[in-house]
Amino acid sequence: MAVKQSSSEQVIAIYKCLCDVNRLRILNLLRVGPQCVCHIEKVLGIGSVRTSQQLAYLRRHGMVEVEVRGTWRIYTLPSKPTPELAANLACLQDCIFEGKAFRDDLTRLEEVHNSQCGPKPV
Repeated sequence: MAVKQSSSEQVIAIYKCLCDVNRLRILNLLRVGPQCVCHIEKVLGIGSVRTSQQLAYLRRHGMVEVEVRGTWRIYTLPSKPTPELAANLACLQDCIFEGKAFRDDLTRLEEVHNSQCGPKPV
C-alpha cells in the first residue's frame, strides 16, 4: 500500500518512477488494460527478477495496483489515480506514439496474449 504523501512528494515520486525506461514500458503496457506478470515479463525480456523489482517499485509508489487471481498476479493502473499521476500518465500516452520501442512492446503484447501462459486479458 502506498504511503500518504503531500502533493509535492507525490510529484517527486512520480518523476522518480518515470526515470526508468522499463517502468515506462510497463506503464505503457498497462495503459491497454490489466496484465499478468508473465505477460509483462515476456514483452520486456528483462527476466522475472528485474520485472518483479520494477513492478514492486511502481506498486510501492502507488503507480500500479495488483490483484491476485489464483496463482496469477494481475497488474493495473490505479483505479483512482491522484491528479498528479493522471496528468503524467496522459503525458506518457502522448509520448508513446513517438517511441518505436513502446509501439513494438504493444505488438509483442498482442503476440504474447495469443500464445503465452497466464490468464487472457479481460
